[in-house]
Amino acid sequence: MSSNASPTVSSPTRTIRIGSRKSQLALVQTYWVQEQLQKAFPDRTFEVHTMSTQGDKILDVALAKIGDKGLFTKELEVGMLNQEIDFAVHSLKDLPTRLPEGLMLGAVTERENPADALVLHSKYKDKQFDTLPEGAVIGTSSLRRLAQLRYHFPHLAFKDVRGNVITRLQKLDAGEYDALVLAVAGLQRLGLGDRVDRVIPAEISLHAVGQGALGIECRAGDEEVLSLIKAIEDVPTRDRALAERAFLRELEGGCQVPIGVNTSLEGDVLTLTGMVASLDGQRLVKDTVTGAPTEAEKLGIELAQRLRQQGAQEILAEIFAQIQRGQVL
Repeated sequence: MSSNASPTVSSPTRTIRIGSRKSQLALVQTYWVQEQLQKAFPDRTFEVHTMSTQGDKILDVALAKIGDKGLFTKELEVGMLNQEIDFAVHSLKDLPTRLPEGLMLGAVTERENPADALVLHSKYKDKQFDTLPEGAVIGTSSLRRLAQLRYHFPHLAFKDVRGNVITRLQKLDAGEYDALVLAVAGLQRLGLGDRVDRVIPAEISLHAVGQGALGIECRAGDEEVLSLIKAIEDVPTRDRALAERAFLRELEGGCQVPIGVNTSLEGDVLTLTGMVASLDGQRLVKDTVTGAPTEAEKLGIELAQRLRQQGAQEILAEIFAQIQRGQVL
């Protein structure tokens, strides 16, 4: 990889190297960040460097069975620590809540619709979850979606689906699944918003922590890079994301645990709803807290503690044991 000026020396000639996964969605997101930065700083040079992560390479195993600590981020983080790249663009929901020493979440971009989407096979285009036939096969790689949908719709069957968004849609169209559950934001960013048959309401499926937003991870203390990426940060999204990530971190969960959230920011009131559900869909605990956006992380911790009192820790302990035994999906 190219290496111009030392990353510790501030210089107008320093080329800023952006790290990205090689997946189509990751590249769309990264090129969007590059474009926004180029508009904001026309005299600077921003280059995109791509890497394959473990999560991109292992496509025949359910995500929960692999473990999710840095599944889609580790190689990019090594690149930053080795000063091969200056920052990395992630789907914020893929970024662990505890980052390696020397790295930080530098900026969060404006959030797209964070909801989940129901994408139906053509033979079921007029259906909703509750009107799909008994045993209809729903494809998802997310334990969060699985647990909530099992809770609300026990008549449906669920099957793991891996691969990028395009691959998943091809499997649906080929009849391997009757429906898929995907992120609205991902489909929209790929220009596939017309594939969204139903936006799933929060009452049915709380979304993943950070879903719909991009997280820009960089080296701690790299003031030059921080000053650049802060120019494209969306403060309301950042505040909501900080609350969500603190909630997840306090529960010691990852993206492969059935923990869902929903946040809203109205004036100076941040509202955070969170839930934890068992994999069989039999138990689900849920609560809501409100407070000032400046107290975002405190709110996340408070909500986690409330759910603990309602049995969330026992549910999570059981899920971790099931994952260890390979009893998921």
